[in-house]
Amino acid sequence: MEEGALNTKMEDLKLHGFWYSPFTMRVVWTLKLKGLPYENIEEDRYNKSPQLLEYNPVHKKIPVLVHGGKPICESMIIVQYIDELWPQNPLVPLDPYERAHAMFWVAYSEQMIPAQKEKDVEKALENFKVLEDHCLADKRKFFGGDKINIVDIAIGSLFAFFVTIEDIKQEKVLVAERFPLLHLWFDNFKNVSIIKENFPDREKMSATIKSIMERRRLASS
Repeated sequence: MEEGALNTKMEDLKLHGFWYSPFTMRVVWTLKLKGLPYENIEEDRYNKSPQLLEYNPVHKKIPVLVHGGKPICESMIIVQYIDELWPQNPLVPLDPYERAHAMFWVAYSEQMIPAQKEKDVEKALENFKVLEDHCLADKRKFFGGDKINIVDIAIGSLFAFFVTIEDIKQEKVLVAERFPLLHLWFDNFKNVSIIKENFPDREKMSATIKSIMERRRLASS
């Protein structure tokens, strides 16, 4: 661990988020990969704290990382911020072309909405095919090659949510027979020690997301 991480104190970094949010997961995994201590502030989805609303007055959303009293919003912007400030275990490629290539796929991941409706499932299948054909065709272990990078963080968090929706709907979308390379990649990603140690409990997450979906359904009926 480098000096920058050792000198960082827990009170310097505070993370406002929901433990079950794929966007919060991105930040948690990045902080853990960097070996950075931080204070976790669990927000209430239905009663967000005054601090969160003050830190993110535009979107009023999580996650928000507060560093030395200064807020940074949007999950992938936070990941980049952390990576630039604490360069140990780098996630963003140093080479300009490789960096541009990685950021293209990070941007692509933003359209990968977890499948909750029939049309979302169809779109998810299209996205999976694109990732297999254009990112993993050379059978690399991770999107970053031999080590995980920012693309793995971005897409891995969404896949953690995808499998939860699969559990709730009792319908498998990411099957090895159809997407062998993606299936293998996700297994590799989940088994990286830091990711594995900080992966949300599957049963607890399914129960939480199911409750949120039911609450939405009742509100719209």
